[in-house]
Amino acid sequence: MRLFLKDLCLFKTQSERACRHDRLHHLTRVALPGTLSWKVLEPCLGRVSGREWRPGARPPVSPPRGTCASVLARSLAAPGCMAHMFVYGTLKTGQPNHWVLLESAHGRAAFRGWGRTVEPYPLVIAGQCNIPRLLNLPGQGRRVAGEVYAVDEQMLRFLDEFEGCPDMYQRTRVTVAVEGEGGTLQCFVYSTATYPPEWVHLPYHDDYDSQGEHGLRYSPRESR
Repeated sequence: MRLFLKDLCLFKTQSERACRHDRLHHLTRVALPGTLSWKVLEPCLGRVSGREWRPGARPPVSPPRGTCASVLARSLAAPGCMAHMFVYGTLKTGQPNHWVLLESAHGRAAFRGWGRTVEPYPLVIAGQCNIPRLLNLPGQGRRVAGEVYAVDEQMLRFLDEFEGCPDMYQRTRVTVAVEGEGGTLQCFVYSTATYPPEWVHLPYHDDYDSQGEHGLRYSPRESR
């Protein structure tokens, strides 16, 4: 009887390991190292595999070839898998669209701190609706202040749609110096890569406020 129970426990342990390995194999086959999808997935691999593993190190298994962003979105159901998002405009605390980060129906968003971009960028207020735009011109403009949030895949998908990505904004990467921590984070940010040439000559801002001294009041979506 003891021998039977020992064999049963061994079988259970081996089965659990196999399930974890199959789950990891499914996750890694949808993204290649160095791609945007892989950077979102990378921090989750240690938890899924059950091994001690640091982001940036060699993955626990070798990822097979091929990518698929749609499968990746479904696969990121692994508990605790979050991405950092840097917000600099109307999504900030006290600004007109901050409420979307507080709505649980949109997904999860947890405040991680205040910060500034390591590189300067042109932050302008443009268009008939006076919308803040971070022009994708690193090295030009000012170091932009904002807030860092950890968001789950559901919130990320919602924000993509809310921000009109990839048509109105493009979700890119930016390095943010986090206040009080003395370190930096790689964050997603909604920036603008295509714009009228005259936007480059608009006044640059470093800390957006819809009620600021610039006098350019943001036009809410419901009033457009």
